[in-house]
Amino acid sequence: MEERLKKQLNFSLEIDKEKNIFRQTHLSGHGRNENDAEHAWHMAIMAYLLREYANEKVDIGRVMLMCLIHDIVEIDAGDTYAYDAENLKTQKAREDAAKERIFSLLPEDQKEELTALFDEFEDYETPESKFAHAMDNLQPLMLNNSNGGADWKEHGVNAKQVYGRQSKTKLGSEKLFEVIDRVIQENIRKGNIQE
Repeated sequence: MEERLKKQLNFSLEIDKEKNIFRQTHLSGHGRNENDAEHAWHMAIMAYLLREYANEKVDIGRVMLMCLIHDIVEIDAGDTYAYDAENLKTQKAREDAAKERIFSLLPEDQKEELTALFDEFEDYETPESKFAHAMDNLQPLMLNNSNGGADWKEHGVNAKQVYGRQSKTKLGSEKLFEVIDRVIQENIRKGNIQE
């Protein structure tokens, strides 16, 4: 087998491990914890369906690919819960090391391409990265809301934390932030999110 194809197949097998990285978010209907691959797939489909609500015109293929690769690094780095202040301090270093190892399995041109796309997502500067982040914020919020705010309640999350996480959503989509704001307010009223 030629070396390029061998590397591509090895990477493809390696990223299967993303299915074993479980998040704090539960599937709708009070299901089990969601895994990273399910989260990424769900975000990518949502991005395609909701693209008309992006603040700026976006290359939707690029957004979808960002959604699909943004958590691959968690194969090594693990999932960092959005409201875990202690682990958030080391998240970037852990993810940078993982990015180097995992994307290095690819041929050099594809390593550079996916690394650049991952970095673009993390830098939060382009219309595509802002909209992809809006999906990364909206998707778990939708699931948590569908489960009666159980994950927020379990972790004692307060409104300031949720708004802190969601505040940048409006950079990608003002319209979707309006939806998010209504969901947060409703969950505060119900006592699912502490004031």
